Amino acid sequence: MSAWSRLSDHLDENSEGYGPLRGTLGAGRIGMIWLAANLVVTTLLTGTLFVPGVSWPTALAMIVLGTLIGGTVLVLVGNMGTRTGLPTMSLTKGSFGLRGSFLPVAANVVILMGWSWVQAMLAGVTVNVLVEQASGYSNPVLFSVLCQTLVVTLAVFGHEGIARVEPWLAAVILGIMAWVFTVALTSYPPTKLAALPVDAGAGWSSITVLDVVIATAVSWTVLSAEFNRLARSQAAGMIGSGTGYVLSTVAAMSLGATAIAYVVLDGGEAVGFDPTVLVAAFGAPLAVVIFLSVMATNTMVVYGMVSSVVNLAPSRRVRFLPAALVLGAVSVLGSTWLGLLDQFTGFLVLIGSLFIPVFAIMLVDYYVVKRGAYAADILRGRGGRYWYRGGVNPAAVVVWLVGAATSLVLTYVLPSPVGATIPTFVVSAALYLGWAVAAGRVVAGRPVQRHLSDAADEAHAPGAPDGAAADGSARAGAVDTAGEAGRPEEAADAPR
Repeated sequence: MSAWSRLSDHLDENSEGYGPLRGTLGAGRIGMIWLAANLVVTTLLTGTLFVPGVSWPTALAMIVLGTLIGGTVLVLVGNMGTRTGLPTMSLTKGSFGLRGSFLPVAANVVILMGWSWVQAMLAGVTVNVLVEQASGYSNPVLFSVLCQTLVVTLAVFGHEGIARVEPWLAAVILGIMAWVFTVALTSYPPTKLAALPVDAGAGWSSITVLDVVIATAVSWTVLSAEFNRLARSQAAGMIGSGTGYVLSTVAAMSLGATAIAYVVLDGGEAVGFDPTVLVAAFGAPLAVVIFLSVMATNTMVVYGMVSSVVNLAPSRRVRFLPAALVLGAVSVLGSTWLGLLDQFTGFLVLIGSLFIPVFAIMLVDYYVVKRGAYAADILRGRGGRYWYRGGVNPAAVVVWLVGAATSLVLTYVLPSPVGATIPTFVVSAALYLGWAVAAGRVVAGRPVQRHLSDAADEAHAPGAPDGAAADGSARAGAVDTAGEAGRPEEAADAPR
């Protein structure tokens, strides 16, 4: 066996990207994972966009409110991962169909790739500032590429190590953040921060701030089931992720808003989403926060991209190592596009437009239509109760498109007094539920959700029926594809 084959087999065996996984972590450990994951430079710099477009107190209030609203969606989607053992994009098979899920998976890879580029650029720009101060040499594109190359290497070979040290990185980052808060608030008390004049020409309002904060939560929800399927119980996953996400987001965004207000009061210019402005104001310690946060979080982002692609097809038809190298190469090349940093707000709007409808559909389908239970058919390659029409649920696709269009219209054409994110979620959820009721898809009774790793184990157990699937799905007793596709959901999801 060649060295490539041995390495590929090793990575496949030790990756957690494929199939259902039974978690073992408690609420504290899940909370630390979420705390570390979201103490990241992009979240901090998002806070710098808001002030002085709105007042400092308004920014803080909208950060808290938006985090609680978006965090609710994140926790509920994450709980689906705890209950089933599947990552987020695999769960879209339940509502979009075994093949229809390829659409949100493709969108997810695009979004995560964008996040990966942005974080690599921010790390590169920050490292460039320090190198230029020390030596006079400046090449932000080169340093962005070097940072992303390190990230890809860690994602392929060191993701498990990063997961273990993230809590310690979080402790370091929190300590430096506390120092920045102390400098800002002792230099200018909260009364002066609150009295900072609002720049009406910046184009921000309380509702647009709220939309961006919710969109940030949505952007993290694409990885919520990946993290929360590591929890040993629903309580551990929901308490840990809710606490960790809310605390980290509020702390990081509030620090960004506070730091940029400090810069303005200190005579500087309010340039949002620019790490060099904050590094100039607070020095090397903040640069250390930016670099460490990117290395930890971006590693898991790249790993999440690979997991999404690996889960496209059953039976490990897509191998971990080739997928990681291809996606890694694209992420390194994209990190040279520094102009993306100027389009970050539009990037967040795109995330919200694409994924708010997806998560609305997923939550309604799982918790309301399917009554909180997905069967082992979701592990199949074809056929079964999630085959719908040729592997695609047309209703979910149509609702997704309508929801995305609604979000874009409410953002750019007909601005809503309540923003775009909440109406988009409500419209998408109502349309999907209306289709399910009209089509008779709502399951009667209360089916029991069995962890899908149990079904996979039974399919491989000695003496399993000949119909058990080689791809880890329980096909015992499954009927022909044509018959299964047309079977009413009430019978298919009857209580077990």
